[in-house]
Amino acid sequence: MNWLSDFVRPKIKKITTKEIADNLWTKCPECGQMLFTKELEKNNFICTHCDHHLRLPILKRFEMLFDNGEFHLVTLPKLQEDPLNFKDSKKYTDRLRTYRKSTGSEDAIKVAQGEIGGITCVIAALDFSFMGGSMGTAVGEGIVKGAEIAMRGNYPFITIAASGGARMQEGILSLMQMARTTAAVNMLKEKGLPFISILTDPTTGGVSASFAMLGDVHIAEKGCVIGFAGARVIEQTIREKLPEGFQRAEYLKEHGMVDIVARRPELKNELVKVISILTHKKPQLDTQLLESK
Repeated sequence: MNWLSDFVRPKIKKITTKEIADNLWTKCPECGQMLFTKELEKNNFICTHCDHHLRLPILKRFEMLFDNGEFHLVTLPKLQEDPLNFKDSKKYTDRLRTYRKSTGSEDAIKVAQGEIGGITCVIAALDFSFMGGSMGTAVGEGIVKGAEIAMRGNYPFITIAASGGARMQEGILSLMQMARTTAAVNMLKEKGLPFISILTDPTTGGVSASFAMLGDVHIAEKGCVIGFAGARVIEQTIREKLPEGFQRAEYLKEHGMVDIVARRPELKNELVKVISILTHKKPQLDTQLLESK
């Protein structure tokens, strides 16, 4: 009888659940380093080895940006789920049900209201974990709803993009959201209200071709991908090698498409500065920022 294989190993397997084994470590997609998940969460999902910014859960992002992590989630209108009765390898309604169960969200957008630097703001943020943050009618409705709340209260409006583009399961109705969100942004500008677009990884497709690139100020997270078509598609089309760092936040800043590139820990400070300048209001430091210093 082998004591290690016959006694110790079964005991370890018995007390170690699969859930713990699966969630204990996270692999950095940039450097390949294995990161202890709890430490990664404490570090705001930034790799401690290469400083790569991994995707941040939407509620965690709200907590980071709003003063003292306090905000009010806006209830969004419930829309027809599957207007085109779409089906590919599986029904669209089944896909929605799966993502709702895994994310706990109704769709790929959340709208929240709260104070940033003591100034009341409205944020509409896309959730990449829900069907790649794709923009369907629900996302379009969320952007419009957020803009309407901002206009009623004369608040700055902020969007946080994280999307692969339009939602193919909604066809032309998805493409129409590009026009709807653009119209909502134009209404904000006509009223003279600040519109700030925060770009995170990735901001692509119909989202980058509409509201995400129409901000008064564009703030991008360090290293995030921003573009319309994928780099590989562009290379195949023009039959040329693209420059190094093409479609990265730093490259777009060098070419005038992005105003500010910030690391995640500095993102709120940059946002507070921009809001205070655009609203002509003196910002207040919240206790979270004071404690972190």
